[in-house]
Amino acid sequence: MIKGHPKGLISAALANMGERFGFYTMMAILTLFLMSKFNISGTEAGTLYSIFYGSIYALALVGGIIADRTRNYKGTIITGLLIMSAGYFFLAMPFLITSKYIALAALLIIAFGNGLFKGNLQAVVGQMYDNDQYRDKRDAGFQIFYMFINLGAMFAPSLATWVRNTFVSMQGYSYNAELPGLCHLYLDGKMNPEVVSGRFTELAAHVSKGVAPESLDTFANAYLNAFNTGFHYAFLTAVVAMFVSLAIFLLTKKQLPSPAVHVKKETVSKEEIMQDAKEIKQRLLALFAVFGVVIFFWFSFHQNGLTLTMFARDYTRLGGIFASVEIFQSINPILVVTLTPIVILFFSRLAKRGKEPSTPRKIAIGMGIAAFAFLIMTIGSLGLPKFTQVMEMGGLPDAQRVTPWLLFFVYFTLTVAELFISPLGLSFVSKVAPAHLQGAMQGGWLAATAVGNLSLFLGAMMYESISISTTWSVFVVVCLISMIAMFSMVKWLERVAK
Repeated sequence: MIKGHPKGLISAALANMGERFGFYTMMAILTLFLMSKFNISGTEAGTLYSIFYGSIYALALVGGIIADRTRNYKGTIITGLLIMSAGYFFLAMPFLITSKYIALAALLIIAFGNGLFKGNLQAVVGQMYDNDQYRDKRDAGFQIFYMFINLGAMFAPSLATWVRNTFVSMQGYSYNAELPGLCHLYLDGKMNPEVVSGRFTELAAHVSKGVAPESLDTFANAYLNAFNTGFHYAFLTAVVAMFVSLAIFLLTKKQLPSPAVHVKKETVSKEEIMQDAKEIKQRLLALFAVFGVVIFFWFSFHQNGLTLTMFARDYTRLGGIFASVEIFQSINPILVVTLTPIVILFFSRLAKRGKEPSTPRKIAIGMGIAAFAFLIMTIGSLGLPKFTQVMEMGGLPDAQRVTPWLLFFVYFTLTVAELFISPLGLSFVSKVAPAHLQGAMQGGWLAATAVGNLSLFLGAMMYESISISTTWSVFVVVCLISMIAMFSMVKWLERVAK
C-alpha cells in the first residue's frame, strides 16, 4: 500500500498523531467536561464547543498565510506543536481553570497552535506529490496519510477515560455518566422529591461501592469534584502525545520538502501573465465552491462530539464494550484505520478498469453516505421521549434506552462518508491550489470546516428543544442538499482539476 509513495509520507503522518490524539481527546470529553465542571446546559456547552472547533479550523487560514509568506512551513509547524502543548497543559491544571471563560481561553490557545500546525503539515504532504514521479498517487497518498494520523486518535478516548475513571476510583467512587448532571440538579434544588429518594439515591449508593451516603449534599459535591478533577488530568495525555509528535517531526523533518523562496521572473509576456491570472482565478473559484459545500458536511459530521455524545449519555444503554459514553469516540478512528486500505483497494481496482470516479464525484458520493447515516439515526430514534421529558424523569431507565449498536452503525457509516470526503478533499486542494497559495488554501479548506463547526451549537439547541428524531432528520436534509450541490458542479470541477 505504501510502495511507490514519497519516503516522508509516513513520517509526516506519525508527526500528526499528537494533534489527532488531542483532537479525539476533546471529541470524547470536552462537552461532558464543560457541562459537569461549570453546570451549564448542552446548548451553552455546544456554543463553547462550536467556538473552539470553529477557531481550530479558522486559524488554519492564518497559519497557512504565515507559512506561505515566510516559506518556513517546518518552523511554523514546530511552533504550532509547542503552543498546542501549552494549551492542553493549562486545561490539565484544576486550580487554573476556575471559570468557563478561562477554559475557553485555554481552548483558544490550542486552536491557535493547531492553526499554525495542521494546514501547513497538509501542505507539506501535498508538496511531496508535486513531483511527476508521485503525481498520480496523490489521492491514495492523502488516504494513507489520513489513516496513519488516526493511529493516535484510536487510543485517545480510551486513555483519557481511563485516567478520569482511575482518579474517580481513587476517591472511592465508580464512573456514571449521568450523575454529574443529577448532582447539579440536586444541589440547585431542581430535582423532584421522588427522584431524590428514588433514582438519585440508588445511583449514589451504586457508585459508592453499594453504601448509601449519609449526606446527599456531601456526596454530590465530592462526586463532582472527583469527576471534574479526573477530566482535568485526562488532558495531560494530550500533552504527552504532543511531545511525542514534536520528537518525531524533529527527527524526520529532513525527509520533508522545503519549498524555495519565490524567485521573481525576469521575462514573462503579457499573454502569459493573463493566462496565469485566468487559470489561478478558475482554480480559486473551484476551491471556494468546494469549501462552500463541505461546510454542511462538517456541521453534520462533528455532531459526533456534541449531540451524538449527548445521545450516548441520555438515550443509549451502556455496558460491555460500550461501558462509557466516551468510548464511542474510539469507533471513528479505529474504523478509519481499518477501512482505509479497503477503500484504497476498491478505488485502485476501479482505476484499473478505467471506472474510478473523479475526486469531486467521490466527495459528492460521500455527502450522500452521510445523509444515509443520519437517516439510520432518525429511524432508530423514533418513539424516544424529548430531552426535557428525560430530565423530568431523572434519566431514562435502561429498559427504555436504545442499543449501543445503533450508534456503532451510525459511526461506521459516517466514517465511510468521511473517507470519501476528508482525505480526498485535502488531495483536491493540494492538486488545484496555486503553488504560492498552498498553505493558505489548505487553511481555506479548514476555514470552511470552521464555519460548519461554528454552527454545531444549533444541533445542541435542537437536541434540547425538539424531538430527537426530528433533530437527526435536519442533518439528513442538510447532507442531501450538499450532495446535490456537489454533483451539480462535478463536470466543472473535473475540468479545473486536470
